[in-house]
Amino acid sequence: MKQAPQEAPADAGFQIAPMIDVVFVIMLFFMVMAGAVKVEHELKTTLPGNAETAKETEMPDEITIGVSENGTVTINEDPVGQPNDKALENLYNEMMKMAAAAKQSKTKLLITVQAEEAAKYERVINVLDVLARAEINNVTFAVAEPE
Repeated sequence: MKQAPQEAPADAGFQIAPMIDVVFVIMLFFMVMAGAVKVEHELKTTLPGNAETAKETEMPDEITIGVSENGTVTINEDPVGQPNDKALENLYNEMMKMAAAAKQSKTKLLITVQAEEAAKYERVINVLDVLARAEINNVTFAVAEPE
């Protein structure tokens, strides 16, 4: 027996119904997620800038305490401590005078400790101890500039 030749499968063409289903699912997803979006409110902030003041603003007195690698302590590049002096009495006396002068003139005393890179940590701690004894708490640190 002879079999009949098989027919080629019919070309179904482009099916639009599954594409419409996908578009509806995506649209449904975005509609549901739109309700979950948090509303951001504007914060009323002012940025730092040039503020107009009625009177002149006084800047705090800035004192630089240097600690060299050999242990010498300086105030604004004037030596006040010997490398072997752990108590730093000269520094303490100077800090007490400056703190009293700042208190009398009602200004802030700003101390910047600037230690050289090879300075011993123990020496910097000695300086900080003296500042604590003199009740000076407005202290910052700076890095010594290479020469």
